[in-house]
Amino acid sequence: MAFMSCDVFLDLLAREASAAEFEAPLVEARVAGADPRVLAELETTKVAALRVRSLLARRARREAELAALFDTASDLAGLRGLDAVLEAIVRRARRLLGADVSYMTLTDDERGDTSMRVTDGSVSAAFRALRIPFGSGLAGLVAQTGTPYSSADYFADERFHHRTYIDAAVQEEDLVAILGVPMRLGSRVIGVLFAANRSARPFVPEEVALLGSLAAHAAIAIDNARLLDDTRAALEELSAANELIKARSAAVERAAQAHDRMTTLLVRGGGVQDVAEVIIDVLGGALLVLDAEGRRLAAVGMIGESDDATVAEAVGASRSLGRAVQRGRLWIASIAAGAEVLGTVILGAPGAGELSGSDQRILERGALVTALLLLFRRSVAEAEGRVRGELLDDLLSGRVTDVDALRARARLVGFDLGAPHVLVVVRHGGDRPRATFWAASYASSAGGLAAARGEEIVLLLPGLNPGAVARRVARECGASLGTPATAGAAGPVDEAAEVTVAHREAGRCADALLALGRAGQGAGAAELGFVGLLVGDGRDVRGFLTSALGPVLDYDERRGTKLVTTLEAYFEAGGSLSRAAERLHVHVNTVTQRLDRVGKLLGEGWQSPERALEIQLALRLHRLTLSP
Repeated sequence: MAFMSCDVFLDLLAREASAAEFEAPLVEARVAGADPRVLAELETTKVAALRVRSLLARRARREAELAALFDTASDLAGLRGLDAVLEAIVRRARRLLGADVSYMTLTDDERGDTSMRVTDGSVSAAFRALRIPFGSGLAGLVAQTGTPYSSADYFADERFHHRTYIDAAVQEEDLVAILGVPMRLGSRVIGVLFAANRSARPFVPEEVALLGSLAAHAAIAIDNARLLDDTRAALEELSAANELIKARSAAVERAAQAHDRMTTLLVRGGGVQDVAEVIIDVLGGALLVLDAEGRRLAAVGMIGESDDATVAEAVGASRSLGRAVQRGRLWIASIAAGAEVLGTVILGAPGAGELSGSDQRILERGALVTALLLLFRRSVAEAEGRVRGELLDDLLSGRVTDVDALRARARLVGFDLGAPHVLVVVRHGGDRPRATFWAASYASSAGGLAAARGEEIVLLLPGLNPGAVARRVARECGASLGTPATAGAAGPVDEAAEVTVAHREAGRCADALLALGRAGQGAGAAELGFVGLLVGDGRDVRGFLTSALGPVLDYDERRGTKLVTTLEAYFEAGGSLSRAAERLHVHVNTVTQRLDRVGKLLGEGWQSPERALEIQLALRLHRLTLSP
């Protein structure tokens, strides 16, 4: 019977029967009237079987706990997401402890409280939104002290500082028994993990230890997630910094290349146009370079219409700031040397018109290189102008003793003293330094000489036609100075000794133009008609006769006609055909025919007052040349 009884208890253990079922064999033996010794043996066997059952249950529970911890560790290794891991920990805590509710709060050191982060099994919105100050309630006490606390009956527990709104939320969730364990990172408590029941019951040490292990995993998960977030943020910052460094390096390299190209142009003698093309090649868009008076020095592309007042204001702002300034799609940089404004660079930027800081500096560097180029050219022009001016001064002085030495000096500045030249005297009312600079630049580009003498400019320029040269000089000088410039010319001269005479004649020609009210014009002495005879040192009577009567004189000489005699009689008769016919003893029709021929030879307008006066003077000079 005893053996059969042991088998019964082994069967009960094998099928994991409940504790109540282990009483059945003993009850049956009593009903069957078993011997007291048998009953005692059955009781002893039952107790042993229950101990074995309890041990097996604890081992099964421990295995489940270890499996849960292993799963949690696996989740931490995978770290699919912090929220997902924390939710899994809270859910496992509820299942392993058989709790009605499990939840987790996180500590906020700045606010001095702990707030709900994750819940499982909660039904109260107020409970899920709780923030619990340090030292208040069970949660606040655990967060403050870092020590596990449990309460079999929360509302009856006087160890906690109860607050009305906390107790109301706990009451709404219908919680009675609560266990809380700290989540630690080193010595710092970062949160609290809880298991709670809606009925009063104590929590055994094994449950406290299990919840503590889960809390340790949760702390690791939070720290790993924080480290991962920090690492990700650091990587993003490094990536952004790397991109920024790359962009800045590219910008610096771009600016350096642009600077090298512009500097190379400066060294190799490039012009303003070359610098403008480099700027546009780097920045794109269109560019306009103006001098200090607003005249175009260079252009690449078309920037479109621009408001002069806006540009003037922007130039002033750029000069005062020392930087390029933006006005709509235009970027404007002043070309300046100290306080002197040399010009303006106007960039029509591509696209929306925005430029990066490095691109602005490229534009500013372009303006600086342009300023250096203009200053360098001015210095060269001034130096060469001084040399050319000294040479012309020596020629004008008339004290040339060593012609060979003079020719050698001329060859050094590329001037051929033996070639025909026109001497021009310019009267102007403009700024003297500026006029001097213009004259030096103009003479250098034309291959001539220039000198400033008081209020006049003297130019010795290659050419054969004094009138044409004088008109060109008057036009360009006036445009540069912004004031009328009157130019008188004489020549051509091809000997050093002739320069002084030509200078006097050109000066009197300029004075004659001013006296005649022709300020701002240019002419040679020969073009002034009989006035040229008065102002010309050479008194070129033959040239004047040729200019006024040449075709008629040639016609008479070839044909043996008397057109000159007819003209004399016509003017002596006061323009009367009949009286002229009487003087000549010919018919009126003959006079008319002869005068028609004169008109064809001299051209239309020969009877205008000015032409008529010159023709009459030429007739008298012609008669005088024929007199003995």
